[in-house]
Amino acid sequence: MIKNKINILRNKFNKYKIDGYIIPKNDDYFSEYAKNDRLRTITKFSGSAGIAVILKKNNYLFVDGRYTIQAQQESSKKFNIIEIHKKLPHKIIKNYNLGYDPSLFTNNTLNKYFAHNRLVSINQNLIDQISTFNEKKTKPFYSLEKKIVGETHQSKISKVVKFLNSNKADYLFVSAPENVAWLLNIRGHDNPNSPIPNARLIIHKNKKIYLITEKTKAFNIIKEKKIKKNQIINNNDFLTLINQLSGGSFIIDDKTCSIFYENIIKKRFKILKVNDPIYKFKSIKNMYEIKHMIEAHKKDGLALTKFIYWIKNVNKKSITEVDAQNKLEKFRKLSKDYLFPSFNTIAGTGSNGAIVHYRATSKITKKINKQDIFLVDSGGQYKYGTTDVTRTICFTKQKKSIMNAYTNVLKGHIAVVQTNLNTFNTGKKIDIRARKFLKKEGLDYAHGTGHGVGFFLNVHEGPQSISKYNNIKIEEGMILSNEPGYYKQNHFGIRIENLIYAKQLNNKLSFENLTFAPIEKDLINYQLLNESEKDYLFKYHLKIYSEYSSALNKKERKWLASLI
Repeated sequence: MIKNKINILRNKFNKYKIDGYIIPKNDDYFSEYAKNDRLRTITKFSGSAGIAVILKKNNYLFVDGRYTIQAQQESSKKFNIIEIHKKLPHKIIKNYNLGYDPSLFTNNTLNKYFAHNRLVSINQNLIDQISTFNEKKTKPFYSLEKKIVGETHQSKISKVVKFLNSNKADYLFVSAPENVAWLLNIRGHDNPNSPIPNARLIIHKNKKIYLITEKTKAFNIIKEKKIKKNQIINNNDFLTLINQLSGGSFIIDDKTCSIFYENIIKKRFKILKVNDPIYKFKSIKNMYEIKHMIEAHKKDGLALTKFIYWIKNVNKKSITEVDAQNKLEKFRKLSKDYLFPSFNTIAGTGSNGAIVHYRATSKITKKINKQDIFLVDSGGQYKYGTTDVTRTICFTKQKKSIMNAYTNVLKGHIAVVQTNLNTFNTGKKIDIRARKFLKKEGLDYAHGTGHGVGFFLNVHEGPQSISKYNNIKIEEGMILSNEPGYYKQNHFGIRIENLIYAKQLNNKLSFENLTFAPIEKDLINYQLLNESEKDYLFKYHLKIYSEYSSALNKKERKWLASLI
């Protein structure tokens, strides 16, 4: 099937005078979870990030370190799998005429990955000519009240206008839907794992706004008088709108403004190379957002606690990875405020745990062997908050080497949350703390230690992260994940993840946990822990017991008390 699609695609090369075609993972909104997964259509690769290049005789799939094993398993029969951070596409693919869809790429991406090639813009997507995607009608956008978000959309627009004036710009083109959602305090139903609305926005320095989306989706916010009917612009009328605007300059987002839209804007306006300020505004959560995130995590932590007790102590029959993830979903659904997963659950037993973003399905699933360790990474969207948590669970006594690796991951995890942010104030500095115990043993992991998290938005957001490369200063109100790990290919995977937020107290900026769910103690080699780390674990589990004991049955409560 894949071979046939590749051949059909190659048969189109002569018509467009190209030697190859580039297929990214993202859709035209650059969403993490694309509705139209063209990359999977042509490669069978189901990960959340990657770029494929189909040439006349060779095929390449470029992925990051999270996905190398998965890509080998899903796509290697037809594709050369390359880890993109080790070798950029232009190091391998040179002097070709490469076709691409301008609505799916930014100039930055093309220049970074495909320099030394002649790039041919093709407005018709060639994968769409091969496969059809079901375009489901989605419900209208809806507003969040001020008591939920803590700030009116007028106040947020004023912040952007102040930014425009300080940068002597006339307009900002907000092309990232999550930024539109934050600015207007709206959410939508357009994505499977995030309540973001598929929309773009133009803001003028006089506070006039234009929302670029389907009019039917804007029905509610027009009714609420958040925006006027004549300020809703259909996607197909974008060029007409730009031709009607007066002024001299536009700020565009180099992460999500496609070449298609940039080309339209730059025909009439000067493009200013300035970052969309909403990323930074959005990353710093106010007290209302933090409060609701704490409440969401309490509900989520209770579900995780019940699940961990069930899988370790109650479940006596043989179950699969899919059975386990379905059971966890049932525990989450016990909360009336639970909506849907914030990403596809990763539930990997034994060797599957070593696949960082593995996904079990009804067709591809493995029975959980009680001799193996089991990794489960999952999250939920709640009213109103976004969660993401990973636990590594064991059912029997494990080898000392596994326990040592787990304990060193745990030590890194604790080191992150205990960071003095007045001193170690960037993700790059914190990342070193997370890895140092593993590195002493010659071990490491091929992913970042933490990503930013949105407020009832995307589970992954920037600009902050904990990684080897991120120099963004951590500020009060920023939320990140804390997830060091270790993976032994074909054997097992270990990851311990909580969400944390930066909190100011007595002139000291430090992290506080949002996630409270039991950490596997049967995998710890206590000889490797110091007194501070032991004290941290005691207080962490004591807080879990204090929070959840009244909501647990007698057996669950007794088990949880034993962890203190």
